[in-house]
Amino acid sequence: MFSIEFPLSGIDVAAGRFLQTVEGKKHFAFYGTMGAGKTTFIKAACTLLGVKNTVTSPTFAIVNEYDAGRNGIIYHFDFYRINRPEEVFDLGCEEYFASDGYCFVEWPEKAGPALPDDICKLRIEETENGLRKLSLIETANTFPLLPISGAFPSHRGMFTVC
Repeated sequence: MFSIEFPLSGIDVAAGRFLQTVEGKKHFAFYGTMGAGKTTFIKAACTLLGVKNTVTSPTFAIVNEYDAGRNGIIYHFDFYRINRPEEVFDLGCEEYFASDGYCFVEWPEKAGPALPDDICKLRIEETENGLRKLSLIETANTFPLLPISGAFPSHRGMFTVC
């Protein structure tokens, strides 16, 4: 199981370790409360994947599209304002998921059956000591996670992995 704790100041390093670990996967669902760090983490991942433009929350647009150069197109969804899963289908999300692009989804619990079967489900939360914790909830069996290479510094140095 993948789990990593990090301070917000180390989010770029955490996003890099995450992307190494999930190499080959392109669909990610981020569960967490308001303010847990979903958008901030996705911004860091997008930057590391090569997005040069400003990455913003698509709360009102529902989906933002970013060019990540050699990594192709990234689709960033925020389903917070979705009232029914049917609305996700109305947006044509299955076409986004069927593309070769990365798909990062915030508030996936609102999408219900509109999410693809191969989506990697993650939870991000704030710990009692103010760190963020990103944990794998579920991933499709056909996409085993790669082992994390290299050691993480201790809590004082920012990271722990379970």
